[in-house]
Amino acid sequence: MQLKKNLLKVARDAIKNYLDHKEKIVVSEDDFPDPEFWEDRGTFVTLTINGKLRGCIGTIVPVRPLILDVIDNAINAAFRDPRFYPLVREEFSTVNIELSILTVPIQLKFSSSVELLKKVRPNIDGVIIRRGPYQATFLPQVWNELPDREAFFKHLCLKAGLNEDCFQMGGLEVHIYQVESFSEEEFK
Repeated sequence: MQLKKNLLKVARDAIKNYLDHKEKIVVSEDDFPDPEFWEDRGTFVTLTINGKLRGCIGTIVPVRPLILDVIDNAINAAFRDPRFYPLVREEFSTVNIELSILTVPIQLKFSSSVELLKKVRPNIDGVIIRRGPYQATFLPQVWNELPDREAFFKHLCLKAGLNEDCFQMGGLEVHIYQVESFSEEEFK
């Protein structure tokens, strides 16, 4: 519980500091001695205003300590998501921050699209697809908007820049992961 609150505060502080000074905040193990903060983890930071997406950036594969990943992804979601203009001061107080901490992705073995659709668990699995240089992911939360497995994969294929039926052809690499998600709204 305290870890979650601290990570949400760090994400908000990172956005505020970048808004004010265009600098990344610096944290140390003295500030956050709990070893969980320093485990390499993938994270996504999702920003919403009045329930509408305002930015979402993340790291699928763990490349740096959890707390540093949250800082980088919070700044990137607020100021570098190419789908949105950078967050402005007037929006800061109304933005809700959601953090998703990912497990390490595992490759899914399947021999047909039917088997693939059966193996993926709605509302549990996040999915990464990759074919050549094309790649995309949907967090497990996306199942709320796309509960039908086939529709989920069609949209994911399109997000990757592939044909919507890419999951029905061979040569698609699929990984799944799970997340622990929590947001500021839960602690208000």
